[in-house]
Amino acid sequence: MEPAKTVNVSELRRMREAGEKIACLTCYDASFALIQDRAGVDMILVGDSLGMVIHGGNTTTPVTVADIAYHSRCVAPHLKRAFLVADLPFLSYATLERALDASLRLMQEGGAKMVKLEGGREQASIVEYLSVRGVPVCAHLGLRPQFVHKMGAMKVQGRDEEAAREMLHDAEVLAKAGADLLLLECVPAELGRRITEASPVPVIGIGAGQDVDGQILVMHDILNISPMVTLGRKPRFVKNYMTGGVDIETAIRNYVAEVKSGAYPAPEHCFLK
Repeated sequence: MEPAKTVNVSELRRMREAGEKIACLTCYDASFALIQDRAGVDMILVGDSLGMVIHGGNTTTPVTVADIAYHSRCVAPHLKRAFLVADLPFLSYATLERALDASLRLMQEGGAKMVKLEGGREQASIVEYLSVRGVPVCAHLGLRPQFVHKMGAMKVQGRDEEAAREMLHDAEVLAKAGADLLLLECVPAELGRRITEASPVPVIGIGAGQDVDGQILVMHDILNISPMVTLGRKPRFVKNYMTGGVDIETAIRNYVAEVKSGAYPAPEHCFLK
């Protein structure tokens, strides 16, 4: 049997062009990195979600570059195939210089292959600055957890047509600036479809419907152990893959299989408006 290809930016583009869904999860340590890589996860994100599922906080705001670099360093050596992305945390990309310094740490110290930042067209100069210096960038649109204190609440974005057009424009500007990947969080499924069809780069969704190029979830959510789900605040897009008494690796394999087949997300995991 031919060994699976190592996933990189070119492979993600090939998967999109071939219509093969991209299965992604968050990860923060060596043990789960080994399991996820073995289970066929295509892309792993060391997300600032660790501020809640690892550190036990209520938001991602306190997470630092040092935190992300440390957890990336725990994950990176154990990935034979999966592509590693690391979050640029709150205000670490407030200026061009800070963004470059933070990206340098996450890629050199943490072993990440791409960085992710939140924001729309206002981040285009940051994306371009990083991109022309060899830093692959994932741009995060829709619900932006780092902006929770500004937004006031975690809620679906792009519900009305004006907001949808603005997000479509953001996606276009960021891709032109050099973003290699887009991530859409908590948007109506129809908007997820429109952005994906218009985008020249792969689009990964979390609560963005069935028609994006791939899906990502927080690992602790699909294992039904995160504070969010255990306290009864499970987001609509989360599915518990531990039902039926399966072990962790089987749960992750089942998630990957359902993303690949299109079984996940089902209509009940999507926002219609």
